Amino acid sequence: MRVIITGGSGLIGRALTENLVGDGHEVMILSRSPEKVRGLPEGARAVAWDGRTAGGWGELADGSDVIVNLAGANLLGDGLIPQRWTQARKKIIADSRINAGKAVVDAVEAAKAKPRVVIQSSAVGYYGVQQDQKITEEHPAGDDYLAQLCIDWENSTAAVEDMGVRRGIIRTGLPLTNEGGVLPLMKLPYIFFSGGRLGSGQQYYSWLHMQDQVAAMRFLIENEKASGPFNLSAPEPLTQDEFGKVIGRVLRRPHWFPVPGFLMQLALGESAMVVLEGQRVIPEALQTAGFEFQYPELDGALQQLLSS
Repeated sequence: MRVIITGGSGLIGRALTENLVGDGHEVMILSRSPEKVRGLPEGARAVAWDGRTAGGWGELADGSDVIVNLAGANLLGDGLIPQRWTQARKKIIADSRINAGKAVVDAVEAAKAKPRVVIQSSAVGYYGVQQDQKITEEHPAGDDYLAQLCIDWENSTAAVEDMGVRRGIIRTGLPLTNEGGVLPLMKLPYIFFSGGRLGSGQQYYSWLHMQDQVAAMRFLIENEKASGPFNLSAPEPLTQDEFGKVIGRVLRRPHWFPVPGFLMQLALGESAMVVLEGQRVIPEALQTAGFEFQYPELDGALQQLLSS
């Protein structure tokens, strides 16, 4: 296969690229700074794009098999200290997603030999803030900021379906890997014996091991009957309090130091909802389609990640 990945230099994109080229597939990663994309495996190359249009790369869609649209600015920024959601920051977050989707649509429309499938990234935030109700793909969208962002993100590539291209939407939870993302930040307080409950601790975290993230994406790419939304999260979401206890147990550290929610809201503003709110998401569509998780439970996932 020939695969184009927008946002391919990010955490999920790199893991997917490694997997694809390992099976002999060709991967093209779209990047605004291709010269800075280092360490790509043989079989992958970085291609310049402006993050907004199909200019300079759109012709590559002609004859490609798959486009995976992962592009989007990090919700909490790229540094160790999370960024607050100012209006300017919100515009960057939204524009980076919507413009990338429009560029994908333009490239597919211009292609004579169109891709077989477009995989569109989204997140479990689509469902809005929930309590302990189990959420499947049939659940309606929420009405908060993150939910509306996900709705717009998903809709940005909807037009490819009218062109006869199959589209799978991946509503991803928290992908766990030692290479970056949330896990290094989650385990840091425990390393220093200061891990504990965040806010109420009753907010659900929907998570999955990065190996399952990549495997699920490959499954959706290759399964010709797979279309529409899929929750990419492990079958057993946990509350933040339960999640923290598992981290502490695996690292042999206490889970004891609570951080009041109002302090996090003072520090992070509206963006604190990423940590203090959640959804109990179930991957019903994925499992019904026949996908099997390698790490269905958090204990096994963290034993593999934190004990290796």
